[in-house]
Amino acid sequence: MKLILFNKPFQVMSQFSAHESRQTLADYLSIPGIYPAGRLDADSEGLMLLTDDGQLQHKISHPDHKEAKTYLVQVEGSPTTLQLEQLRAPLNLGDFITQPCQVQHIAEPEWLWPRSPPIRERQLIPTSWLAITLKEGKNRQVRRMTGAVGLPTLRLIRSAIGPYSLASHPVLPGEWLLVSPTK
Repeated sequence: MKLILFNKPFQVMSQFSAHESRQTLADYLSIPGIYPAGRLDADSEGLMLLTDDGQLQHKISHPDHKEAKTYLVQVEGSPTTLQLEQLRAPLNLGDFITQPCQVQHIAEPEWLWPRSPPIRERQLIPTSWLAITLKEGKNRQVRRMTGAVGLPTLRLIRSAIGPYSLASHPVLPGEWLLVSPTK
């Protein structure tokens, strides 16, 4: 059984099949028989897990198993206590209501790599970092959550899935690491 930790770069598609205008996982990984356990949209960076074991893939990616995923989110503005409370509580996004989650206002992680291309910067509008841990993962959910409370997402990095994290397994964007699955 193989388990690969991959740090997906910005603008790379979470698929092996060719894309007309963007790089895909096939541009970085040539290990036969592995499949992603979940996805990250092209605008997001960070941790993806890939495996050749269907049961493990299901356990990691299926919502029934509630595997916690942590995202580092650079937002426009400085979060208020009310905005942080709104993010933590069930939040109505129109087509669904989020489950409660963990949200912390954090300093920019020291181990974080620069994004290429860099995010836009505005002199008069500060940016802040949040760590958001979810046990669900709807399409563009974190971006929609921060936008709903008035903190637009500028940069989104998945830093951990369950026990696997980029902080404890440092790999740079486009790099991967073979690890032993935890029980």
